[in-house]
Amino acid sequence: MKLLIASDLHGSAYYCKKLIGRFQAEGADKLILLGDLLYHGPRNPLPAEHDPKAVCAMLNPLSDRIFAVRGNCDAEVDQLVLDFPVLADYAVLFLNGKTVYLTHGHKEIPALQKGSLLINGHFHVPACEDRGDYRYLNCGSLALPKDGTPHSYLLYDEGTFLWKDADGNEFLRETI
Repeated sequence: MKLLIASDLHGSAYYCKKLIGRFQAEGADKLILLGDLLYHGPRNPLPAEHDPKAVCAMLNPLSDRIFAVRGNCDAEVDQLVLDFPVLADYAVLFLNGKTVYLTHGHKEIPALQKGSLLINGHFHVPACEDRGDYRYLNCGSLALPKDGTPHSYLLYDEGTFLWKDADGNEFLRETI
């Protein structure tokens, strides 16, 4: 199964269009969204083409292929305009024999099983690092990257995670 994992759209219609284009070009089966979909947050600048209604209009037709968790900028009212569940604080998947914990990243992390993966967004900086008992992956941010990192997403395909910029250029790889 091929998964495209993204976070922190913050209502950017411009980067949502890019996301949908990359989702189609990559031939991904599911789109996993790790929160902060519609609102930009009080500490962030407005992202390119800030238009939450347009973001809803682009994402809703893909509702049967989207798996999402809630970010710190997501609100219960967002569920009224999105056709897929967005209010879960976390989700758990099993990929290639590994337990994968998906969250936005703004809440305390529970104890994770040895050998598991934690994937989140929130910090807007792509990452891949060993954290002792588990491996930590961050997909970065499509709309508002920080620390000079690219507008990015994460692609999972056959046991390999690929970090790509918004135009689909790979810049990091990790095989599990």
